[in-house]
Formats: sequence, C-alpha cells, structure tokens
Amino acid sequence: MSEATATPESRADLPSPSPSVDPAETAAASGKTAGPGRLSWWHGDGGEGARRNLGLIAVLVVLVVIGAATRSDLYSNPDWVWNNTLTILKLASVVGVVTVGMTFVIIGGGIDLSVGAIVALAGVWCTTVATQSYGAGGMIFSALTVGVAVGLVNGLLVSYGRLVPFIATLAMMVAARGLAAEISDKQTQVSNNVFINDIASTKLLGIPLLVYILAAVVAAGWVLLNRTTFGRRTVAVGGNPEAARLAGINVRRHTVLLYALSGLCCGIAAVMLTAQANSAQAAMANLYELDAIAAAIIGGTLLSGGRGTIVGSLLGVLIFSTITNLFAINGLSTEAQNMVKGGIIVGAVLVQQVQFRSLTQFLGRNRATTV
Repeated sequence: MSEATATPESRADLPSPSPSVDPAETAAASGKTAGPGRLSWWHGDGGEGARRNLGLIAVLVVLVVIGAATRSDLYSNPDWVWNNTLTILKLASVVGVVTVGMTFVIIGGGIDLSVGAIVALAGVWCTTVATQSYGAGGMIFSALTVGVAVGLVNGLLVSYGRLVPFIATLAMMVAARGLAAEISDKQTQVSNNVFINDIASTKLLGIPLLVYILAAVVAAGWVLLNRTTFGRRTVAVGGNPEAARLAGINVRRHTVLLYALSGLCCGIAAVMLTAQANSAQAAMANLYELDAIAAAIIGGTLLSGGRGTIVGSLLGVLIFSTITNLFAINGLSTEAQNMVKGGIIVGAVLVQQVQFRSLTQFLGRNRATTV
C-alpha cells in the first residue's frame, strides 16, 4: 500500500501558523515599558514580603511620631532619644531571639507554646550551684543543651508521637515550669559569674552586646531560611507535608530539627535574660510564647505554615517593644498595653484570613470586567 503524500493543495487547506509575538510589543501594547519587569515583580506576589516589611517600617515610624507628639519634652533631647532607642533594642533582644526559632516552627506548620517555659528551665538549670562551679562555659553549655533537649522532646512528641503541636507544647509548657520550680525550690537563683553578668552591661561602639547577639541570631536565621536546603525544606513541609514527603523529604525528622532549633534559640535567650537580671527563677520569661507568636504573625508568618520571613518577625518584635516603651514613657498601665497588643494580634490574623491578592491580580480583575 502506498502512503498518501501531502500535496501543495492539501497544505493550503491547513491553517496558517500564528505569527510570532514580540514580548516588547506586547508590553508596549499593554501600557508597560521594558524596564518595568521589576515593577511588575513589585506589584506581584514576589514583592509581597517587601511590601509588608515597608508597611511594618511605616508602623514603626508612626509609633515614633506618636511618642514625639505625646512626650515632646523627652524627644527634644537627642541624648535621651539615643538612649531610649538602645533601651528598646535591649528590650527586643531576648524576645527577638526566641521569635527567630518560633518563626521556623510556624513556617514548618507547627506551633511552640513552651518557649517561655524552656527559657525559664534553661535559666534555672544553668544557675544552679553545681553548674556555676564549671564557670561561664559550663553555664552557657548547660543552657543550650537543656534548650535543645527539650526542643527535641517536643519534636519527637509531634513527629513520632503524632500529638497535635498545640497539645504537645502546652503539656511541655506546664512540665518545664514545674521542673524549673522543683530545681530552684521556688527560689530566685543568683548568678555569681562575672562574665555572664557582664553580657548585659557590655557595650561595643556604644551598642549593647545583647543587640549584637540578636543581630547575629537574626542574620544566621535569615541565611538558614533563605539560602540553604534546610530553609527550602521548612517552607515545603509547612506548605504541604504530603507533597514534601513525596518529594523525598523526611518530614518527621525535619520537624524534630525545627523544634530543636527553637529550643536552641530558647537556650541563647536564657543566657541573655539571666545576664540582664543577674539571676534566674521559674517564673522568668512569662508569656514569651505569646509575644513570639504575635511578633511572627505581625511579621507575615502564616499560621498554617509555608510562609514567613525572619526580617518581618524582627520588625514585629520591634513594633511590640516600641509599643511597650511608648506606654511606659506615658505612664499608661500594663493592662491597657496588653489590650492594645491583643487587638493588634487579632487584626493581623484577620488580615491573614482575608488573604488579599496581589495588586496586579486586583487590577487584572478590574481590567477584565471593564473590557
């Protein structure tokens, strides 16, 4: 049998190929210029983090303006402004370190309600008479080890025990506080180590050492989240655990590591807080878990996991520290301050629930309805 061959006439019956499209002409026809690829990124989903961070910076500026308007007598003194700024940074340093670990856990799809209790347990453990006999190195090693160990227990309960993170870490919060009270006999343990105590008072180039520690932890967290496989896996596990498992990620092991990382940050924070107070007790770091969760949410970390930024979480911490300072210099009550913080948290969660689309998508819908 002979195969049919295409004739010129049969080719003429076929539809002519579509003309090639020049991307530059398409951009020009839609009212865009060539340069504006960056502009479209800014309006699109890729620029969401930058837009949010700029919004948080704007909130900080507004808070400073409110402070200057309500206490112009203080803000007119440059020396007071500088010292007050350092006070806010010191206030944010300990919670900021805890928030870095919390951000990783939430991005990974979990939650950690035990961070404040872990800080207390690590602080109490490192200030016992036995531990202090090993010097500053022994105290720091003890705090970090306790933090990581408790974090590992949390991770094992969640990953292999299949407990809901809320329940597992809530139980750990109660247990760790109880253990800290048992170890300290419900007494305040004084730190007699000069090196540890000097951490809070030491300044480099006029800036407290605590601020440098916060900056180092934030920088390390940013690199770990944005420039390593560990960070990409964290986002994948939090976004879709089943898809991450099918992609070859050991979800259980990674979850354990996330809680261990949170515990490590709590151990660092315990040393910093012990240095500030020159002591440790079972009631220290009270409600730090709420401050850390709130700061992460304000910074854009999605409660359901899969999205978040270290820089945004840091800005969230600074906002809450500035609010605390603003209430303090105006002589307002702590109760009013807590109500304002609660309102901010609710507002941030509502914004996340609405899940606004990018500006380009919004404009695109409007353009489609007008055509």
